[in-house]
Amino acid sequence: MSEPALASIVVAVLNEAENVDSVCDEIVRAFAPWGAFEIVWVDDGSTDETPARLAAIADRDPRIRLVRHDRRCGKSQAVRTGVQAARGAWVATLDGDGQNNPADLPAMIDRARAAGAPWPIVAGIRERRNDPVSRLIATRIANGLRMAVLGDNCPDTGCGVKVFRREDFLLLPCFEGMHRFLPALFKRYGHPTINHTISHRPRLMGKSKYTNIGRAFVGVFDMLGVIWLVRRTTAPNQITEHQSPP
Repeated sequence: MSEPALASIVVAVLNEAENVDSVCDEIVRAFAPWGAFEIVWVDDGSTDETPARLAAIADRDPRIRLVRHDRRCGKSQAVRTGVQAARGAWVATLDGDGQNNPADLPAMIDRARAAGAPWPIVAGIRERRNDPVSRLIATRIANGLRMAVLGDNCPDTGCGVKVFRREDFLLLPCFEGMHRFLPALFKRYGHPTINHTISHRPRLMGKSKYTNIGRAFVGVFDMLGVIWLVRRTTAPNQITEHQSPP
């Protein structure tokens, strides 16, 4: 790249060979007029053609990078791997299944940058979800419970579309499932949440990696862990460093 990336778009995927080409093309089109950017794909141990397709894409465009796990580690670790590899000060995340619209991301980054310090997390809120009814019901219940217990003021915290400062994210504790609790974790470290309405599309290719029952059981245990973390974390409102006279 001719200039450092201002934003890094991190996309964590597992067995999404049918979708990665079109998702990558959409991201490039969305950010082409915006400024310097990079796309960091994180392959979380895929067993299909995902790695080969992503490698071919990365070979054609220096703005596109591929990082691979040697085995499946889970979405939260995949996102963290991507953020660690990112070179941009701002990170935007989205899912690689084609249901998110990358065109929503530039405006979210602009909102975050305009907000000033303490830098916020901008959370995508899916206005009309194109998912099966059973998943919609399960998600609504889970989001309502999370908001009531954690007070994160985010009605769709499970949405994969987020924008935040790279250095702020890397201060957070990492555990599988953390990607569903980012507003609560950022809040504990003194960062506000800005909710931003985004579009949501039906999945056209590939299969979801989650079941409603699986999400429910894991989500309960994760939430108990987050409650413990939040209560055990005390972050300063301001940090100052003594400056010795010259």
